[in-house]
Amino acid sequence: MFKRHFFLIAAVVVIGLMAMAVLIRVGFSGDDKSGGPSGRGGGRSQTVSQAVVGQREFSDQIRVLGAARGRRSVNITSSTTELITRVLFADGQRVAAGAPLVELQAHEEDAGIIQARAQVVQAQREYDRYQNLADRGIAPRVTAEQAETALETARAGLEAAQARRGDRIIRAPFSGVLGLTSVTPGTLINPGAVITTLDDTSVIRVDFPVPERYLGVLRSGTPIVATADAFAQESFTGQISLIDIRVNEQTRAATARAEIPNPTGRIRPGMLMRVSIRQGARQALAVPEAAVLYEGEGAFVYRIAKGERGTNAQRVEVETGAVEGGFVEILSGLNAGDHIVGSGLNRIQPGAPVTVAGEGRGTSVSRPSGTGRGPAR
Repeated sequence: MFKRHFFLIAAVVVIGLMAMAVLIRVGFSGDDKSGGPSGRGGGRSQTVSQAVVGQREFSDQIRVLGAARGRRSVNITSSTTELITRVLFADGQRVAAGAPLVELQAHEEDAGIIQARAQVVQAQREYDRYQNLADRGIAPRVTAEQAETALETARAGLEAAQARRGDRIIRAPFSGVLGLTSVTPGTLINPGAVITTLDDTSVIRVDFPVPERYLGVLRSGTPIVATADAFAQESFTGQISLIDIRVNEQTRAATARAEIPNPTGRIRPGMLMRVSIRQGARQALAVPEAAVLYEGEGAFVYRIAKGERGTNAQRVEVETGAVEGGFVEILSGLNAGDHIVGSGLNRIQPGAPVTVAGEGRGTSVSRPSGTGRGPAR
């Protein structure tokens, strides 16, 4: 019996000691929390980097997709069914306007030229004889005039025969670069069949849709920046040359055409182009992206403030705007020159003491030329 009472008493004592230890621990914890400038700032100070709020140029971005086309593009075809006798170009060749490309069989046209020349020679003889007789008064003047008319008719017939012969040579309608071809001498070509392609790629045209809400701010001459998947790290600059006067009733967008200089020919017709249009450029307060935390529909930063017991982090709600070039536009909540925590925000509690790493060497917001990219607004 005594042994059982002893164990019960010992258990009660142990439980009492444990309860007393918990109470003492809670009491010391409360003293620590009440020691900070905001009631929560006690404890070990967290080392953080800082950034200084400053001005930076921002702009709204319109991003759309478009297809690249040459300034002039055409499929070289024949207007008649005929055999090809000569191919006068090579695949990928750059040609000038009027350069001969393909010669078609022209036996009948060649014979027509020979006949027309013979008629011109005969008409010239007749005209010379009647003109001589008319000058001597032997033949009436009207006979000479009729001979002159016959001569002009024969000359016109020769020019027509030569033109028909010229139609058997297909020429480049403008300067450009030829594509691939599969025709060879002896190929029978039909009307509409593509012999090769010809593209003027010195300037590339990109057609893309523009939502109607932007039509009030875009106009001819607005600069654009385009990229292609083939050249992911390279940007091509140009400008809008024309915006269609009609708005598509289904898509509520108008087609805009931009022109991009392409002297090296790197952009090829048919490429998918990602077009970015900057508009609404403005100067605004900015902070690094890493300094902003998002919570629901809101955002906040930690401003570094000096209190009675040192430096601490104050949580400040901010209204954000565009994100461009690694910086976030601040519409409200901060002032120029404010010092904020630049990174590691997930380890900081509101009002917690902080120590700025490298005091005096905080990161400042730069003022670049505004060539970064941001999401469409």
